[in-house]
Amino acid sequence: MAEDEADLLARARQGDAAAFGALVRLHPRRVYAAALHVTGNHSDADDVAQETFVRAYRGLATFDGRSDFFTWLYRIAVNTALTRLRSTRRASALAQAGATEAAQVGGRPEGLGAPRLQPDELAAVGEQVRATLVAMAELSPPLRVTLVLATIEGLGHRQIAELLDIPEGTVAWRVNEARRILRERLGPVAPARGAAKSRGPGA
Repeated sequence: MAEDEADLLARARQGDAAAFGALVRLHPRRVYAAALHVTGNHSDADDVAQETFVRAYRGLATFDGRSDFFTWLYRIAVNTALTRLRSTRRASALAQAGATEAAQVGGRPEGLGAPRLQPDELAAVGEQVRATLVAMAELSPPLRVTLVLATIEGLGHRQIAELLDIPEGTVAWRVNEARRILRERLGPVAPARGAAKSRGPGA
């Protein structure tokens, strides 16, 4: 943990609201991204991000420092998003609503150094993205969030296990089961096995 963050955390735990506000401003995008990946909806992601920071402020006394502050915060965000996902039961509809935007993001590979796609190829990519999003939204919440963390966030099994507070073996089973289900529904469109590479020795 950076020295400035550690100082802010120490002050926040003593009731310094301004210090907590500064601490929050270090991580808004990553918390929002976590919420968006799980809920699949910008409106819900906004609500989840706000609730995450409220819960974190109220629960600062429970943070024991055994993990990074952001890891602890991220876990709150994922759990909050999962709770919202279970309660709304709108996962499939939300995925379809967000599919166009996701397809547009995925349809600009030239920005990532890949060859420019032709219009018909771009349309095919868009259809694949939409089909994948809908299929992922139909997974059970535990399978979906674990697959999202592995393939979209690019986290290793050890990191996911820490975030979700589950054994690494459970992470591996969930990822494999989610991919099996997606392969049955999508065939070659399903996320590739190599998509969840670990990021260094800490993964």
